[in-house]
Amino acid sequence: MPTAFVLINTEIGSESDVLKELKKVEGVEENETSAVYGVYDIVARVSADTMDKLKEIVTWRIRKLDKVRSTLTMIVVEDKQ
Repeated sequence: MPTAFVLINTEIGSESDVLKELKKVEGVEENETSAVYGVYDIVARVSADTMDKLKEIVTWRIRKLDKVRSTLTMIVVEDKQ
């Protein structure tokens, strides 16, 4: 199952609003989505059945959320489970 960590920059002061909306997106792991300090504001783990579906979630759902300024997607190469 393709998985990625998505690092998200939001507009200043909108981190909690984006976090709430992000958790509603299909494929976003609710228990593995957090607001963080540093260069990025939110880190989210995203999983999908196919790589195309993963790309669709990031490109058309996460990046289109209101107040999301930018993202950086890191595809998981090896998942130790």
